[in-house]
Amino acid sequence: MAVPEPPRQRQNFLGGFKLTLEHLGRPPVTRQYPEEKRPKQPRQHGRHVLNRYEDGMEKCIGCELCAGVCPADCIYVRGLDNPPDHPVSPGERYGYVYEINFLRCIHCDLCVEACPTEAITESKLMEFSFTNRNDAIYTKEELLVDDDGKPRHLPWEDWREGDDLYTSGWMRATSPSGSAEFEGQVQWSGELGFGVRSPEAGQSTHRDDATTGSQQLRHTLERHLRPGDLPAAKRGPRGAIGRMLEKAERFAPGAGKKHRAQADDDYATAVEAGNSERDEPGTAAPRPDRSELTAPGQTAESSGP
Repeated sequence: MAVPEPPRQRQNFLGGFKLTLEHLGRPPVTRQYPEEKRPKQPRQHGRHVLNRYEDGMEKCIGCELCAGVCPADCIYVRGLDNPPDHPVSPGERYGYVYEINFLRCIHCDLCVEACPTEAITESKLMEFSFTNRNDAIYTKEELLVDDDGKPRHLPWEDWREGDDLYTSGWMRATSPSGSAEFEGQVQWSGELGFGVRSPEAGQSTHRDDATTGSQQLRHTLERHLRPGDLPAAKRGPRGAIGRMLEKAERFAPGAGKKHRAQADDDYATAVEAGNSERDEPGTAAPRPDRSELTAPGQTAESSGP
């Protein structure tokens, strides 16, 4: 005797067919990879290239800073003195041996940041496979750009249009120090085949903590500061601490007072610990008023003994 199927199981079984029929009328989202690829970001970290100056001389000076900063230990560099009759780079030395093992590389871009002459940068090429492990170790001849300033296209690499246009896109932002005085000023050298590339939008002097991911860290640190320790823009109810306390009070009544009391206790403990070595144990020297501080070479007015 057959056992009847429970109604709920029958409903789930039919629901699967319903879901399948709903998706039959939708267009496919699968891309025919590798024929079709998604567009890459301008500053995609991909395969490295060694650049040249506009006159064709190599930018690498063989300082080995890139090899020293590499966390994966995938870069091997050996410098050599420039021949006086035919120098390779403008400096005293040049990179005689330059190898990168892409089986180890994690594309962290630290080598690009450490390079003092903008010699090594990264292209947007990410798809390259090898049938031989030795092919994964790129030599200087394979990394150095050609006579037109373009990266060399090796047989096992799948270059697409635009992958070699932003080989140094990380340097296109002006004002790296964040100062408005350097907005729009070119602070990089020219490249063979491209010249001095035009800058992109300069870095803003305003820091958006919500996008940088440092908002929570700064709130944790700033709640231990007194209002007098902060710039005027961050003081008061609309400052960073005021906004943090207001948000805490909104989600949890009484939390603002709790944070304020905790900050005062932590600060008092820190002051007491810092003064215990030069003052009597258990006593903390009062903080001097900033208005009473005098500049070097000046004397404060005295009201008498």
